Amino acid sequence: MVPIEKSFVNNMFSVEGKVAMVTGATGALGKVLAKAYGYAGAKVMMTGRSEGKLKDLEAEFKAEGIDCAYFVADPAKEDDVQALVKATVDKYGEVNILAVCHGYNKPKPILEQSVEEWQYIMDADCKSVYIVLKYVAQQMVAQGKGGKIVVVTSQRSKRGMAGYTGYCTSKGGADLMVSSMACELSAQHHINVNSLCPTVFRSELTEWMFDPESAVYQNFLKREPIGRLAEPADFAGYALFLSSDASNYITGANCDCSGGYLTC
Repeated sequence: MVPIEKSFVNNMFSVEGKVAMVTGATGALGKVLAKAYGYAGAKVMMTGRSEGKLKDLEAEFKAEGIDCAYFVADPAKEDDVQALVKATVDKYGEVNILAVCHGYNKPKPILEQSVEEWQYIMDADCKSVYIVLKYVAQQMVAQGKGGKIVVVTSQRSKRGMAGYTGYCTSKGGADLMVSSMACELSAQHHINVNSLCPTVFRSELTEWMFDPESAVYQNFLKREPIGRLAEPADFAGYALFLSSDASNYITGANCDCSGGYLTC
C-alpha cells in the first residue's frame, strides 16, 4: 500500500509554476479560468481569434501580477494550432495544462438549418477540439512529464433539445473524444483527459436568461436543485482540481457541474 504523505496533501491542489494554455480566453468562461490559473501561480497562454480582446486581457492580467501571454489563433485551423503550441513552448518551455473553453452555437430546427450551418457548428465545437487536443497532447508526450487536459462541453452532450441538433451532436462527440483520448494517453503517457459539463452560465449571449421574472429563468430553476443558474466563477474550482495532482486518478470523465440539472 502506498502511504499518504503530508507534502502531497499540502500541495495536491497546486498548479503553481505550471504552464496553462486556455482556448476561448476572451469568452466569459475562458477569461475566468485563465485568471484562476494565473491567480494560482500558473503561467498562462491565452488564445482566441480577437487580438484586441486578447491584448486587453493581457494588460488586465499583468496588472494583477499574472505571468501571461497571448497568441491569436483559430482552433479550427490546423496551422494556427501548431503555431500556437510552438509559441507557447517558445515562451514558457512547455505545456502542462490545457483548458479548452471555446465554442459556438446557432440554434435552429433541423428542417430549417442548412447542412453548411450544421457543419460550421461541428467544426467549431468538435473538429476544433480534436485539432487542439491532438497537437497539445503531441507536445505533452514529447515532454515526457504527463499533463492535464480539461475540455468544457455541456450537459447538452447528454440530453437532446429542439433546435440543437448541431450543438448536442458536437458536444456529445467532444465528450466521447475525451473518453477515447484518456484510453490512449493516460496509462502510457500519464496525461489525464476530462471534460466539464455545465448547463447555462452567465455570458453576453445568455444574460437575457438571468431575469428572475422571466419564464425561461423559472423553467430552468425547475431543473436546478442548487436554486440558481451558474456564474463562470462556479467552474474555477473544478477546473483547478482537474488540472492538479488532486485528480491524478480521474481520467476519461465527463464531469457533471450543472448544479444538479440531471437529477430532476
